Amino acid sequence: MTLHGILDASPWQAVLITLAMTHLTIAAVTIFLHRAQAHRGLDLHPAVAHVFRFWLWLTTGMVTKEWVAVHRRHHAKVETAEDPHSPQILGLRTVLTQGAELYEAASDDPATVERYGHGTPNDWLERNLYSPYHWQGVALMLILDLLLFGLYGPVIWAVQMLWIPILAAGVINGIGHYWGYRNFEPPDASTNIVPWGILIGGEELHNNHHAFPSSARLSYQWWEFDISWLYIRTLSALRLARIKRVAPRLTMVPGKLLVDMDTLRAVVVSRMFVFARYTKEVLAPVSRDELCRDAAHCRRLIRRNRRLLAREASRLDAAARQRLDQLLAQSQTLATVYQFRERLQAIWQLQTPSQEVLLRSLQDWCHQAEATGIQSLERFAQNLKGFSLQPAGTALA
Repeated sequence: MTLHGILDASPWQAVLITLAMTHLTIAAVTIFLHRAQAHRGLDLHPAVAHVFRFWLWLTTGMVTKEWVAVHRRHHAKVETAEDPHSPQILGLRTVLTQGAELYEAASDDPATVERYGHGTPNDWLERNLYSPYHWQGVALMLILDLLLFGLYGPVIWAVQMLWIPILAAGVINGIGHYWGYRNFEPPDASTNIVPWGILIGGEELHNNHHAFPSSARLSYQWWEFDISWLYIRTLSALRLARIKRVAPRLTMVPGKLLVDMDTLRAVVVSRMFVFARYTKEVLAPVSRDELCRDAAHCRRLIRRNRRLLAREASRLDAAARQRLDQLLAQSQTLATVYQFRERLQAIWQLQTPSQEVLLRSLQDWCHQAEATGIQSLERFAQNLKGFSLQPAGTALA
């Protein structure tokens, strides 16, 4: 064995091997911990699941039940004081620089683990090795790196140990709730970050994930790249994984003129898509028509106000609420389409066990929207009648 270990790797070979190993760690986190365990978007073959568990034991020291519990609590309490790592509450610098410590503090809370960690592996290996001796795994990884890479070993090990705290605990939990673009408007500050998909395994599409948490696929736009979805599809083709859920897709039934139960189901299940379309097809054109003076002014206006109009009311602070009120006061037409957006959202917030009540509410909304005389709103209400869910098989493509 040389000073460069059993593999006698050159510096460039050591770098490439390190990137491959850290990429496997990211894949294990997003596919096994996140999509399969925390959100049940897919089932993995036991052999594949165990490979991921073993690799995470070596490279992160994270306990499956604890990671799942912390992440589920994040979704349940997002952007509140009980969120384990919200930059909106704790500040971006805190989450970026202390992400691992925030995770550790939340995972040390027995109440969090007990409430949110259900359904995770509890076999002999978990009880007798992975959970009680989780830090011994990373120590074993250090020994292996020293044997394989010699003098490069400690550096490679340090990169492996820092990869998840920096990219996942810091970048995704921090920047992913602070800066980026949004396809959807869930009641949180989640954003998509590009072009880091290769490094973060698709987790950069964080806004898409918060809009549809149980989806095994995180990409939505044609230009978004979720590399872990490619891995999941490959595992599925090899019968090593079963995809259970992906984000629903809306389709249109041509000539449909009535709001029925199929319409209601499509609108409720795909409400994030419905709101995205409402922003694009109603709020944006009405804003242009009512407020723009010329092309240059319009570009500035849309850039400044589109997010304000699209944002869920619960996410508006006092200053944003005041700016929105001032904006709506400039145009009764814009105020009307904004009010119809709020009324549409209120339909699936109704506390009623009756689908018939929800159906009548949606039918009334369409009828009243068509009677406003606002062309874009009328057209949207007419199109809404034809909304239906895309067959499950086509959503996997």
